[in-house]
Amino acid sequence: MRVARAGDCRRLCRAGSVCDGRSAAGVPAHDRRGDGQAAGVRRDLGHSFSRFFRDQFQLEFYVRRLAKNGVRLVSITQELGDDPMSNMIRQIMALFDEHQSKENAKHTLRAMKENARQGFWNGALPPIGYRVVEAAEQRGHRTKKTLEIDPIQAETVRLIFRLAREGNGSSGSMGVKSIAKDLNESGIRTRDGGRWGVDTVHKVLTRTTYIGRHRFNTKHWKTRERKPEAEVIEMAVPPTIVAEFEAVQELLKTRSPALSAPRVVSGPTLLTGSAFALAVAER
Repeated sequence: MRVARAGDCRRLCRAGSVCDGRSAAGVPAHDRRGDGQAAGVRRDLGHSFSRFFRDQFQLEFYVRRLAKNGVRLVSITQELGDDPMSNMIRQIMALFDEHQSKENAKHTLRAMKENARQGFWNGALPPIGYRVVEAAEQRGHRTKKTLEIDPIQAETVRLIFRLAREGNGSSGSMGVKSIAKDLNESGIRTRDGGRWGVDTVHKVLTRTTYIGRHRFNTKHWKTRERKPEAEVIEMAVPPTIVAEFEAVQELLKTRSPALSAPRVVSGPTLLTGSAFALAVAER
């Protein structure tokens, strides 16, 4: 029993259902119907069009998709009709909303970069081997956060680097796949109780956070594309390992499939790829 929300309507559109929005008098806001028919007043109510989407293209895309199913998007605070002039005004307002959203994101990112530059944690899940704690100082009405070493998980991180460099005693230096297998067989789990995978182990071995340099703002949050190095901020954190890091990076490079074939790296034959036999043809 609620007024229709924009997020609900978007999900229904993606699922191929129809929104059946009613007034706030206590009637169900949406009615999922497989036959594509909606009963009653077919409207989706929202506070403003920006709550539906802050992207002009996405807004118009779903407005038209809803219209094909006989559903009209209605804003409580932005009253518009369904004539061409109202459609043009809605599109102009959507452009302003999109611009304002991008401006807000720009200023927020700038503040977060400065926060990281000063050594404070911006949020999200910390790297394995660290935990978030409140900083000793407080600026304004907000309490700042920093990272400190988690003694339990940090031992697992040190073990991973030790396996990569020295092995488990019965083998030499181990690759990423072998490390993940060894951890799982030993009953060592990730911090959320899961099994270790190749990607997780590789991230641990290549993350500069463990030598005291956490990198912030490395990827675009939407596309996950890497950002230029000039935009990356290095945040100082307590180091977990120091001496082993560079040695492990060199080992990872030698094991890279881009440099050596997998059969050379994981094959049982000693000096594979290093020693060559010369055949002398008899005359």
